[in-house]
Amino acid sequence: MKLLVTGCAGFIGSNFVLQMRDTNPDVTLINVDLLTYAGNLENLKALEGDEGHVFVRADVADRAAMDAIFSEHKPDGVIHFAAESHVDRSILDASPFVHNNVMGTQVLLDLARQHGVSRYLQVSTDEVYGSLGSTGLFTESTSIAPNSPYAASKAAADMLVRAAGHTHGMDVVITRCSNNYGPLQFPEKLIPLMIANALEGKELPVYGDGMQIRDWLHVSDHNTAIWRVFEKGRAGEVYNIGGNNEWPNIDVVKLILATLGLDESLIRYVKDRPGHDRRYAIDASKIRDELGWEPARRFEEALPETIQWYRENRDWWERVRSGAYRDYYDSQYAARLSAD
Repeated sequence: MKLLVTGCAGFIGSNFVLQMRDTNPDVTLINVDLLTYAGNLENLKALEGDEGHVFVRADVADRAAMDAIFSEHKPDGVIHFAAESHVDRSILDASPFVHNNVMGTQVLLDLARQHGVSRYLQVSTDEVYGSLGSTGLFTESTSIAPNSPYAASKAAADMLVRAAGHTHGMDVVITRCSNNYGPLQFPEKLIPLMIANALEGKELPVYGDGMQIRDWLHVSDHNTAIWRVFEKGRAGEVYNIGGNNEWPNIDVVKLILATLGLDESLIRYVKDRPGHDRRYAIDASKIRDELGWEPARRFEEALPETIQWYRENRDWWERVRSGAYRDYYDSQYAARLSAD
């Protein structure tokens, strides 16, 4: 099988690719990433020379470039991770989110249908559901009510996927996950930002009162679920993927500090994000009951492992924070491209 994976150099996508090459070596991966600010080709360094892994730098919204990839590699399936995903950036400028998340999805759907792809999986987010009160869980039938430009762009993409299935009879599935954590996460997100700042002795900025609640899911559990849905999910269905693991942001920050043996005086409360959703929580009973998936990683064990990864890979996140990681593509591919 040949699988086209978009966003392969980002956090979740790169973990998926590495996990797939380990667990499903018979699947050839055609990996596409534009390598914008959060795309780090160093994440896939371990796969250099692997014939089952092909990397192509391209914009998923560039129809001509993507058509050439579909024509050359003839994938059997598509898993679409590529997305602008940082809420704060979407508040400052939503345009890249519309371009990548909405237009890019439509281009992929059109080309998947044109080239006879057997299955298309859209990787989405629980943020499309909006915000919860102090009780209740998001189910697959919860109304779509996005509250940030990022969430709105993902909701629009989901609706395009749904329409492609209904109108054109495409075999499409959608997954909506809760907040991910683990290695290789871009250090703008809460957990890696707090770890990196703490390791550098910097203040840890916490929005508002820090009582925003998120359901935390280890990236390896998320990717196992994605593959389960791709292989066995029912066409046209949505599957929520959650960690059954709700934590207020401030408690996560305090746990990171405690694990590192640091004082909570590093915490600095800052003005809250505009429109900050108060609580997300996933009901993942559908994927459990239909496909037999449940998260395997416990937060209390996996978070210290994640912290240790950032301690041991300080050069990785320091290169990301300095911007030096962007030189890797040129150093690895410039000579090869000029030779071609």
